[in-house]
Amino acid sequence: MILDVKVTPNASKNEIVRWEENRLVIKIQGVPEKGKVNESLITFLAKKLKVAKSQVKIVTGQTSRLKKVNIQGVLPEDVFKSLECVGGIAK
Repeated sequence: MILDVKVTPNASKNEIVRWEENRLVIKIQGVPEKGKVNESLITFLAKKLKVAKSQVKIVTGQTSRLKKVNIQGVLPEDVFKSLECVGGIAK
């Protein structure tokens, strides 16, 4: 499954904020240099989805706030449930 994500770096904590224009908005701790935020995003999503980090890959947007993330081995409905999203709204 490909998930569109908008990342806000330098957050005080890692958290899902909301859905915005069919994109999941996530705040991530860390500075956007040397891939630190990307690694934190992968770790955060893997933990939320209860999958291995190797199953979460950033497909596009390695140096952008707008990213496409490929999550392998899970169904879309399981992703939305794990991310606590109901009707496109993050709880």
